[in-house]
Amino acid sequence: MSKTDPIRPTDDEARALARDLIATASFGALGVLDPQTATPLVSRIAVALDESGQPMTLISDLAMHSRALQANPACSLLVGEPGPKGDPLTHPRLTLQCTAQFIDQTSTTHASLREFYLTQHPKAKLYIDFKDFRLVRLQVTNGFLNGGFGKAYHLTASDLS
Repeated sequence: MSKTDPIRPTDDEARALARDLIATASFGALGVLDPQTATPLVSRIAVALDESGQPMTLISDLAMHSRALQANPACSLLVGEPGPKGDPLTHPRLTLQCTAQFIDQTSTTHASLREFYLTQHPKAKLYIDFKDFRLVRLQVTNGFLNGGFGKAYHLTASDLS
């Protein structure tokens, strides 16, 4: 690490903080590229974890971010919210680079993921079975942790699992 490089070597403390941010997230900001304009689009989504600890969500085919993910499955997910006091930039947050995987409602995987999702978001039972709603697994490829001022880390998928 050079004196001007703000990225610290990834350590167990950074890995633990990043895993905690993922595990405690019930929502996040999903970043996609608009397929018509190629400009960024960010949406707030509900987040749950699948059986392996990977983030997943439930989205409607009618949502702009759903259409964007169908055109280009590359996306990012920001988790971690500011605390009740202090400068919001001093609170930890984690950006995950992901590839979206839509889960077919007729697949054998769907039933178990549906149960995992409903355990974490029971109110979704009202709409999870609507024809336009689909579960989407967000396969993490990389992470960027900002643990507060001067605490920046690059994380691999294995750092986060």
